[in-house]
Amino acid sequence: MIETDVIVVGSGPAGSSAAKHAALGGAKVILMDKKSEIGSPKRCAEDVPVKGLEKLGIELSPLWIAKIIWGIRIQTPDGTDLWLPKDQTNPSEADCVLERKVFDKHMAMDAARAGAEIRIKTLVTCIEKIENGFIVETESMGKKQDFKCKILVAADGVEGHVARWAGLRPAAKAKEMGSCVQYEMCNVEFEKQGFIEFYFGSCAPGGYAWIFPKGDDIANVGLGLFSHKAEKTAKEYLDDFVAKSPYLKNAQAVELNVGGDPAGGMIEKIYDDNIMVVGDAAGQVNPLTGEGIVPGMIGGKCAGQVAAQAIKEDCSKKFLKFYDKMVREELSYDNEAYKKVQEYVYSLSDGELDEIGHALEGESFDEASSAEVVKKLIEISPKASRYLGKLV
Repeated sequence: MIETDVIVVGSGPAGSSAAKHAALGGAKVILMDKKSEIGSPKRCAEDVPVKGLEKLGIELSPLWIAKIIWGIRIQTPDGTDLWLPKDQTNPSEADCVLERKVFDKHMAMDAARAGAEIRIKTLVTCIEKIENGFIVETESMGKKQDFKCKILVAADGVEGHVARWAGLRPAAKAKEMGSCVQYEMCNVEFEKQGFIEFYFGSCAPGGYAWIFPKGDDIANVGLGLFSHKAEKTAKEYLDDFVAKSPYLKNAQAVELNVGGDPAGGMIEKIYDDNIMVVGDAAGQVNPLTGEGIVPGMIGGKCAGQVAAQAIKEDCSKKFLKFYDKMVREELSYDNEAYKKVQEYVYSLSDGELDEIGHALEGESFDEASSAEVVKKLIEISPKASRYLGKLV
């Protein structure tokens, strides 16, 4: 039996963030992951806002940035384009498309440098609640090993086995779980360089398709949708999108990624005695865009800081409720607001989306962001104003 203060299950950005901040706070931490290579396979479109990374104190590195993004393109079903350029004089306004396979390793290394112990190729097979913590049963390379911890952090993604075993609800109901599929492609053509592109309407029912550049002719091309709104599989919709796009006529896929996206907002209960849930497992994802890297890392940071303090004081849910308070102060308003926007936007028909595109086509935007688009939408659409007016 190996004993430690904190065990974090899952070495994605949220788990590594939790491990890092728990270790920085003086806790003895083990970060474990079932994969033999942290960051692989990727299940992500890889775009993050620079200001989100800055908020977390993460310095940008050319090792894991594939492309700096200086604008957003939004296209409606009839081909109407909205081009939203970003202020290139302010680096904090940019986005960056990551190399997740490198970024995730970098974040895990940060946790290791802070003092966390990393165990790869370590599958958690069972957890057992005990009076003052958890017993965590694992298997690695055919060898079984038991661990004992005072605090368990569940960061095992959309599957959420650890939280479920602990009696907490999964991150998303079936109707709230987006189905996502993506190709990484070369020979992609761009109308403008340095823009991430979003395509709305029946090409991806209840979601959107995307083209996120990673190089001069390289891009992540994918889509996410809600299966209950769709008539085909996500991959069939993606293949149709690729076949119809003039920018992808010569493109070739070099990688296929699939996965779920918990787009229903944060789950109700993200902590209990001796346990906290972070990242996708906790539904810490922007419901409108599906972006979960920065929200998950914020959740991990909050959990790690609370865990380090709890080890010194009290590991019961009475103390761990401070994690819930911290992370909801950071994320809940955005989650609630964007959930409302999601319900509205994804209920619109192709014709309604085209009308909005026509109305917004000549508008100027103060900034290139989803919040700014929503603000303009409320200004020009009485229907949107009735439904979303209280958000601004």
